[in-house]
Amino acid sequence: MSFLPPPETSPEAQRLFDEDVAELGYVMNTSRLWAYRPETLAGLSGLLREIADTHGFTRRRRGILVTACASALGDSYCSLAWGLRLAEETGPGTAAGVLGGDDEGLTEDERVMAAWARKVARDPNSTGEADVAALREAGFGDTEIFAMTAFVALRVAFSTVNDALGARPDAALRSTAPREVLDAVTYGRPIE
Repeated sequence: MSFLPPPETSPEAQRLFDEDVAELGYVMNTSRLWAYRPETLAGLSGLLREIADTHGFTRRRRGILVTACASALGDSYCSLAWGLRLAEETGPGTAAGVLGGDDEGLTEDERVMAAWARKVARDPNSTGEADVAALREAGFGDTEIFAMTAFVALRVAFSTVNDALGARPDAALRSTAPREVLDAVTYGRPIE
């Protein structure tokens, strides 16, 4: 699962596990890891949800931001989990494309958004006014640009904790993620 042994189960951690079982039918490896600090996960998740809800980030847009970010970081866990979600919204070929840096199946504004997510994840110091101008030209306002950037930065933090502590993608992803998504994720930790 990860480099850390499972912590003692607290009532807060048990809630995480119960939510996973109710939604997915199993407990995710990330939930087992974050059981060390379920309140930290709740705070981080709350910030991400607040940003997404306030700025109308649909499941599709969240999927694009997360898969572009996760693949840029080499995070196999989030790439697979969110690649699956994005495939449900766009089709497996488009999701696999985003994971591989090919955004052909996306709309023009989504392509600009994916490119921004990758740049923020890979090297935020390399961004420039031209990148922000491209976001504006694609129809995003400054508040949306800030929100996208904060959303990606928070996802980088989440991925960093998972990756640094060795969280491996859930075994269930092997049978639930489309073949195209599985084939696109050739980096990061292997599935459990």
